[in-house]
Amino acid sequence: MLSFKIAVKNLIGAGLKTWLNVFVLSLSFVMIIFYNSMIDGWNKQAETDTIAWEIGQGQIWEKDYDPYDPYSLIDAHAVIPPELKNQATKGDVVPILITQASVYPQGRMQNILLKGIPTDQQLLDLPTAELSDEGETTPAIIGRRMSEATKLKQGDRVLLRWRDKNGTFDAQEILITKVFENNVPSIDAGQVWIPLASLQEMTGMTDEATLLVVGDDYQPVADANWEFKSIGFLLADMRAIIETKKGSAAIMYLLLLGIALLAIFDTQVLSIFRRQKEIGTYVALGMTRGQVVKLFTIEGGAHSLFAAALGALYGIPLFIYLNKVGIPMPAGTDSAGLPISSEIIPVYGLGLVVGTILLVVLSATIVSYMPARKIARMKPTEALKGKIQ
Repeated sequence: MLSFKIAVKNLIGAGLKTWLNVFVLSLSFVMIIFYNSMIDGWNKQAETDTIAWEIGQGQIWEKDYDPYDPYSLIDAHAVIPPELKNQATKGDVVPILITQASVYPQGRMQNILLKGIPTDQQLLDLPTAELSDEGETTPAIIGRRMSEATKLKQGDRVLLRWRDKNGTFDAQEILITKVFENNVPSIDAGQVWIPLASLQEMTGMTDEATLLVVGDDYQPVADANWEFKSIGFLLADMRAIIETKKGSAAIMYLLLLGIALLAIFDTQVLSIFRRQKEIGTYVALGMTRGQVVKLFTIEGGAHSLFAAALGALYGIPLFIYLNKVGIPMPAGTDSAGLPISSEIIPVYGLGLVVGTILLVVLSATIVSYMPARKIARMKPTEALKGKIQ
């Protein structure tokens, strides 16, 4: 405790030099917590939205289905097993049929994925109720990204062309009954949603589906034609991308932390050089070399404690504000295909805060100890004369 009191007194006595080091180190605290909380908030928001809009509590894929291979859609459809069909009737499972098609907005051709979904489903947030009013023209819903790409809006009619299961082309008009807003590009970009019954009839795939989205009450069914995919499997790629983002960001705040630690190291070296008589006096008064090394190490490490306090003064109000209003994302950030909202609400976990504090405190202490080791090789008589051995 005595060593800590002496160290704090010496730091305060150093004046502006101490506070410049403390300020730069506090920026490292705030930047590490800020960026990691933003990434964690993005991860949480992306997973929540993807579960709500696309994958539910998991999916059951037809054995030939591969979302990264559009050619697999030719064969990726099968009759829904009776057990799963009963669960679909209860609303515990949502069958989706997917096929390739083309639309012709303003005379232009655009290839799309045509998806059929039950109009009365409740598992996903898709506004499928807008598909229930079937008149002479097949109703369809599209997302904001698809609307922007095709210039289609609610109430527009557009020509749709597809192939049935026998490879025969057919075409008809569809009516855009809803343009929905969402944060999940994978259910929006290049996609048109129509009633499942209509798509099954159009393609001749009666009672067939490509995949089924399951809910909390889903009862597993064993069938060789269908494979269950868990939430972890379906979110694996997105989680890997987010972890990569977090890793690349570490370079930025580690550089900032390195600058602060370099300043502390430089300060410690200069301090030991200029305070040789003080070091000799400590030893002459009975302190061991190890105790003097400990004193200077604590003195350097105390920078991190001051930095944590200073960072809390301006960091906590900033984090509270960002938690209320969110971190705005620039336009076009969702064009990469990842779920991201216009504002990200950061997530401040206890592990993040404690881990950051431990990282900075430990780093500052190690950096302070390195030059302080020289004290152990100094002779008291030489130190009192102000000479380095």
